[in-house]
Amino acid sequence: MYTLLSGLYKYVFRKDEYCVLILGLDNAGKTTFLEQSKTRFNKNYKGMSLSKITTTVVGTVDVGKARLVFWDLGGQEELQSLWDKYYAECHGVIYVIDSTDEERLAESKRAFEKMVTSEALDGVPILVLANKQDIETCLSIPDIKTAFSDCSSKIGRRDCLTQACSALTGKGVREGIEWMVKCVVRNVHRPPRQRDIT
Repeated sequence: MYTLLSGLYKYVFRKDEYCVLILGLDNAGKTTFLEQSKTRFNKNYKGMSLSKITTTVVGTVDVGKARLVFWDLGGQEELQSLWDKYYAECHGVIYVIDSTDEERLAESKRAFEKMVTSEALDGVPILVLANKQDIETCLSIPDIKTAFSDCSSKIGRRDCLTQACSALTGKGVREGIEWMVKCVVRNVHRPPRQRDIT
């Protein structure tokens, strides 16, 4: 009887927890994307004051039986060297590109390439968000795919999607999160952590 009740408790009061890293250069819109995600998926979430934003922000989003724990890591060059400390524990990566900043596109590509070739991320799904698509002068998805085309062979056999997004308006945020949830749930190589619902 205890086993039955214990199993029922776990089914009702536990969520599968997945760690998702939000990476990209500084000012790409990573924290704005995280705030939009929390606003869209968490009832009663009021948003974080911009004055309280630091270089690393943690946020949680519940989607069905899955809980995504986001680590929004700083994108400044000196902080990028810390990214790989989080790779072994993560279940997915969201890589944010500022599609209005053509001057830094090559720098963003180098950071992406270094990240995607890490063995610690083998098999981990990657969502590439072409952010700031609400601005008329932005690069299109085909432009960004062309700029990053020589990285495609390094992505390997993993789920990867490049998607248009505006973290400011929220366009593409829900679709990106829902895609990531599907990918982390079906990835048998990185099982979730079990957490009681709080």
